[in-house]
Amino acid sequence: QVQLVESGGGLVQAGGSLRLSCAASGSIFSINAMGWYRQAPGKQRELVATITSGGLTDYADSVKGRFTISSISRDNAKSTMYLQMNSLNPEDTAVYYCNAYSGDYYHVLYKWGQGTQVTVSS
Repeated sequence: QVQLVESGGGLVQAGGSLRLSCAASGSIFSINAMGWYRQAPGKQRELVATITSGGLTDYADSVKGRFTISSISRDNAKSTMYLQMNSLNPEDTAVYYCNAYSGDYYHVLYKWGQGTQVTVSS
């Protein structure tokens, strides 16, 4: 079973930046489309960004304009995915998760990891 380990979260002031990492066990990482998701207290988990196996990226409307086309990236050789988050605001406060998906963004393939907490202070 593939295991996902997220890291890189922390406390940052509004306007600041963080870089999240997602390490996946298993050699099938390179063939999967991957996504970053987040869940704020009392809210449902939502999609933040996606990257296909070929490197095509897409972003939720809530982060467009703040995250660049290369904000989400992957290193297949290291089975690791990244999310560079810039211009953070308090609404970005959430636990961030990664997962692979097939077809529908919310049709995830693996058990969720522990996530990494991102807290943005105003």
